[in-house]
Order: sequence, then C-alpha cells, then structure tokens
Amino acid sequence: MLSLILAESALETIPSELQDHPSVISHAQKLGKHPSEILLDNSWHFAAMKGINDEIKRGRPDLVHFSILEATTIPLYSQNKIKIYIHTIDDNIIYIGENVHIPKSYHRFEGLIEKLYLEKTIQSGKDVLLEIKKKSFTELISEIKPSKIIGFSTKGELSSFEKISSQISDNSCIVIGGFQKGHFSESINNKINRLFSVGNLSYEAHVVIARMLYEYEKTVFM
Repeated sequence: MLSLILAESALETIPSELQDHPSVISHAQKLGKHPSEILLDNSWHFAAMKGINDEIKRGRPDLVHFSILEATTIPLYSQNKIKIYIHTIDDNIIYIGENVHIPKSYHRFEGLIEKLYLEKTIQSGKDVLLEIKKKSFTELISEIKPSKIIGFSTKGELSSFEKISSQISDNSCIVIGGFQKGHFSESINNKINRLFSVGNLSYEAHVVIARMLYEYEKTVFM
C-alpha cells in the first residue's frame, strides 16, 4: 500500500516556553482553555513565536488541514489504497484511519486535533479514526518499511508529476513537507531515496499532494 507522510508539519500545541506569553494567555482565555491545550498558530501567536527555533516551519496548522483534506477526499483514500501519516515538527505521529471524514471547517479541525492531543485517540465505536504517538520520522519509517521513499523539495532533481508517478510502486512512501517555508532537516533527507523538484516555484504542500496523487491514481485506476 502507498504511504504518504506529511513531514515536519507545522502542527503542535503551545510549547512550554511560550505558554506564559501575553498573546498566548489572552488567546487561551478567549477559548476557555489552558495554553498547553491549544494549537500554536502564528495568526494569533506571532509575537510569542519571534526568534523560536525553526520559526518559519512552525505555527501553520491551517496548511496541514488543507493538505489532509486533499489526501482524504480522493478515490485513492476512499478505496483504502493509501495510508496517511502526519509527522509533526515536535516529533509526534498522527495516524489517520480508514474512511475518516476530516472536518472541512478549520475551526472544527482545530478542535478535533486539540482533543486528539489531550485524549491520544479519536474513536467512532470500535474504529480508531485518529491516533497520536510520540515518535520520530525515522521510527515511523522503520515501522512501515517502504520499499522506496520519494521526497519533494525545490532542492531535488527536476522532474514532472507524471514522470515521478511512473516510479511509484505499491509499497512506496511519498514525503511532503508540512510547513510553509524552509527545507527538510537532515534526519528527513537522510531517509529519502529520491528527492524531486516539480518546478522552479515553491508549491504549497496541498498543491503537491493533489497533483501527485492524481497522477498516481491514473496508474492505479485508469
């Protein structure tokens, strides 16, 4: 089965070193939650985030939302031919189960992920829809054991979505950055077998996911 990993995703709860910042406290109070229970979002916490490690790769949970919506609303997912994982910037792995309907409203998505961080699993009856575990990208790769790992970056070998799709086998893993700017860390790069660029422009993650999975679907369904 094909695997998709959204790597180093800009999705995390407020880290401890930022929880006492006035912008964080104010936002948490409006939501009626403790600062540790809300997602880091540069729309609200820009002042608090100034100067933190990997600042440009953090605080964009909306980008993750767009990307996961793209990946879970296509035939490849509905017919259980792809497994989707979110690897977060702070080394958590979110496992997405089968036939999960990700909320289209960002505010509902935000609430769902905050609940996931608190409860660790989201279930419907006996079915586990979402699960979060403290785990690194390397540990996830060791778990799923893909035959080939294909990454996307402007630093990669220039190619096209169509050509890349022809190189994807059933047990391959596609890795796309779940952040706004920057590049994969060395720990990610070291695991990637082929790194591709799909143009001189830097596309957002959800665009790459939509186009890449569409081209791959052609090889599966057409």
